[in-house]
Amino acid sequence: MSTTPDFLVEAQPAELSYDRHHTVLIVDDDKLVTEALAWRLERLGFHTVVADSGQAGLALARSVQPDLVLLDLRLPDVDGLTVCRWLSDAPEPCTVPIIILSAAEGPDILRRCRQAGCQFYLRKPYDPNVLLTIIRQAIASVESWRDAG
Repeated sequence: MSTTPDFLVEAQPAELSYDRHHTVLIVDDDKLVTEALAWRLERLGFHTVVADSGQAGLALARSVQPDLVLLDLRLPDVDGLTVCRWLSDAPEPCTVPIIILSAAEGPDILRRCRQAGCQFYLRKPYDPNVLLTIIRQAIASVESWRDAG
């Protein structure tokens, strides 16, 4: 019997089925951000694809059908919220979790992101360990939802 109180026991991240590599689409025009993020995720066993614009991200989302999308709000061709709406409304990738990573501020930024269809918003700079936990949780939630259906 453990003598450690329950509130001191570290929470375990959601389990992922590792029978395949989960694909993460990164949509951000900052090459340093995408390279660092892709490198870290690939070292952790994820497959990554990168787009540097909203249109390229939408095309990749349709062709690759990723398990998760990491999306910046400030893109060179189209606003990230618009990309988020398009991804959420499209029949093919509509169950794909979208995590917005942005330095955008404003009193209603979270509300606007949720209305556009994102599941999570992380403000840059973010803790990479928190991002990894959210990625795992989001993918596990979709997998359990798909398994139940």
